[in-house]
Amino acid sequence: MATRSNASSLQISRETRERFVAATEGVIEPAAHAITERLVALASQTGNSRDMQENRDGFLAFQSHGAAWVAQSRQAWRKALASSSSGGSSSNSLRLELIGDDVVETNILSSRLAQTIQDKASFELNDLRLRIQHLEGTSELDAKDVLKPEAFAKVLVDQWLASGLSRELWTKVQDQMQLHMVDGMVKAYKDANAYLISREVMPEIDLKSFVRRTGSVNSGAAGLGGSFAASHASGSASMGMTAQMPQGGRGGYALPAGSFAPAAIGVGMGRGGAAVSSADAMGANGGSPLLVARQRAQGVLLNLKRFVTARIGGDITQHRPAVGVSDGAGGPMGMAGAPAFAAAIADAEVAYQAAASQYVVGDEATAVLQATVDLRRRSAELKKRAPTTADKATVEIVALMFQAILAEERIPFSARVWFARLQMPVLRVAIAEPEFFGTLQHPARMLIDRMGSCVMGFDAAAISGSALEGEIRRVVQVIEQYPETGQRVFKLVFDEFVAFLNKYLTQSDTAQKVMSVAQQVEQKETMAIQYTIELRKMLNDMPVREEIREFLFKVWAEVLAIAALRYGPQDEQTVMLKRSASDLVWAASAKPNRNDRTRVIQDLPKLLQRLRQGMTLLGIVGDAQEQHIKTIGATLSDAFMSKTEAIPQAKIEAMAKRLANLEDFVSDEGTMDVPLDAASIELLLGVDASSIEVVPDTGTKVGEDMLAWAHELQVGNWFMLDHNDRVSQVQFVWRSERKQLHLFASSDGRSFLIQVGRLASYLQAGLLVPAEEETLTVRATREALAKLDANPERLLN
Repeated sequence: MATRSNASSLQISRETRERFVAATEGVIEPAAHAITERLVALASQTGNSRDMQENRDGFLAFQSHGAAWVAQSRQAWRKALASSSSGGSSSNSLRLELIGDDVVETNILSSRLAQTIQDKASFELNDLRLRIQHLEGTSELDAKDVLKPEAFAKVLVDQWLASGLSRELWTKVQDQMQLHMVDGMVKAYKDANAYLISREVMPEIDLKSFVRRTGSVNSGAAGLGGSFAASHASGSASMGMTAQMPQGGRGGYALPAGSFAPAAIGVGMGRGGAAVSSADAMGANGGSPLLVARQRAQGVLLNLKRFVTARIGGDITQHRPAVGVSDGAGGPMGMAGAPAFAAAIADAEVAYQAAASQYVVGDEATAVLQATVDLRRRSAELKKRAPTTADKATVEIVALMFQAILAEERIPFSARVWFARLQMPVLRVAIAEPEFFGTLQHPARMLIDRMGSCVMGFDAAAISGSALEGEIRRVVQVIEQYPETGQRVFKLVFDEFVAFLNKYLTQSDTAQKVMSVAQQVEQKETMAIQYTIELRKMLNDMPVREEIREFLFKVWAEVLAIAALRYGPQDEQTVMLKRSASDLVWAASAKPNRNDRTRVIQDLPKLLQRLRQGMTLLGIVGDAQEQHIKTIGATLSDAFMSKTEAIPQAKIEAMAKRLANLEDFVSDEGTMDVPLDAASIELLLGVDASSIEVVPDTGTKVGEDMLAWAHELQVGNWFMLDHNDRVSQVQFVWRSERKQLHLFASSDGRSFLIQVGRLASYLQAGLLVPAEEETLTVRATREALAKLDANPERLLN
């Protein structure tokens, strides 16, 4: 393609957006007609009188305001085009704000529509994103770019509400909305790509150009950039290869329910004599349950190493020497990168992919059986062509591991079909990177374990055809497409899968609302604690009555926190409430001169009104509010008669100045205790917390190791929760930003919001235990070792 000037490139990208907006604008009116037909049908239905009235009201409302919605949406969409950035990333920083339920629910509506569009148009959207980024020389589209599905969805929902239509009515017609919008958006994305191709903008997108290779199979070849990740995002957040690997074994190695006592540690690790002693598993006579679980898992790998080393005379967990070095068993030990063998693996992988593509649709149980037989046959052929005993052993061990994985009945068949396709890529990695057998933190192990721990909690019906199954399929296909990149592609898709889980598990309306409220409770309580600390510092050397101190510390600090989060720290209302604190301190000091007394008389009604406003914001109303006002009034009366001590005006002004910029002096470091209960949630936002089982801290002391375990639980893992003498299977779906609140969802639709201290104590008491005793690859390795221990000849046959 001829070199294109920057101005020309920007002109093409601008024309692409204009064509895209024009195309998508055209789907609004047809959608409105479809909505009208839907509402007419609903209004014609008979049944419950209340439902009939609501349906008629909905029809009349859209008849009155539907045309305005169409016009306003078109206008807003064109305006969005005018303000849309032509390149670069958004400079808007994330603001932590307390938002009302109405905003949260509005965001949920637009997010649901955007996600539906993105799911259907993922490939076209990703191609368009790459082409636009290529034109503009950027790494990502602007957050408000009109090419993003969420931009169009937000315009439609915002203008729906602005035109006088209700969220409830949107919910009734959203299926019709999605049906018409999605098809139109997919076509618009296709047309945009076709237009760019006609202008010779990346006519063919070769994803391999995003992979930089060093040319060495053993080195695992080189990095994958952010564009590679973005091109495979398909609705999940993409992360570049520079992201840090989990440290300290943060792979989520589950603790068996019966393994809390040291006496149970390490016994029966293998079968048929393959057991590991307690000392091997522990390396000591005690340890935290998290440490015990990791050491038990590491013990399985240690036993495998011992078994294989005793039979081939070499360590399969270490990189082998170059070709020609004897392994002591009649052959060279270091041919892991032998071209002929590498080619044989590649051929087997391609052949299996071709065969496997035939089974994905149809009888999945039969497909898994066929996959097992086919993979066993191909493994036997590869063993014959393996140049070293170490390579033969590697082929056999990987084959046995995947036999165990494919036989795992708790993995739905539809997911097992895709797990099967990972055997050859994993074999390639295990040959090139023998540390696969020596560490629990190898990216290939971590990916399989994470996917396994997630799907084993769902039934087959919940997985089949779901976005989760689609993401597993995408992950496998990406790995298959880039076989030369070694563990790096596994790490890339592991990061992407984790990012996907964080969205997928919290996409329900209930989870979104719980998360929103919980996050805001945590932010509000954290700020209240810090504001209290700062108020104490300000009043430390001031002669302020105890009644006023207590009111400021216990009430007004929370008022300031909730105001700062709801309105913003420098909003007019928040600034007014901050000023009220210094005004109250001044009003409560002695008034020996006439001017001060006159000022108090003039300002007191406004001050009391602001105090009432603040307490109402916090939910303190009625008798409780009157009691506070009565106590403050009595103190101010004493001040009026100079029965309190005087405070210099300079100190009052200094306090007012510090309060005005209070956020500059606070941080959340060291803030651990966040008060939490159902009442605080309801008072905060008026949300009915009856559907949320709030499990707050009780003050029970727990060890640091238990808190560490609580902090390291992985989103997506399943647990058995024994709460109030009722055992439920729950999935860990969300952790708050400050790691204080944890949300678990049960299979029957209930939610458990558990504070970190209580979570740690539940782990310590065995009231919350992992549903799976071991991760998938550790269990598969154990079962492979048991077969080898019973039939050691098969290792090299």
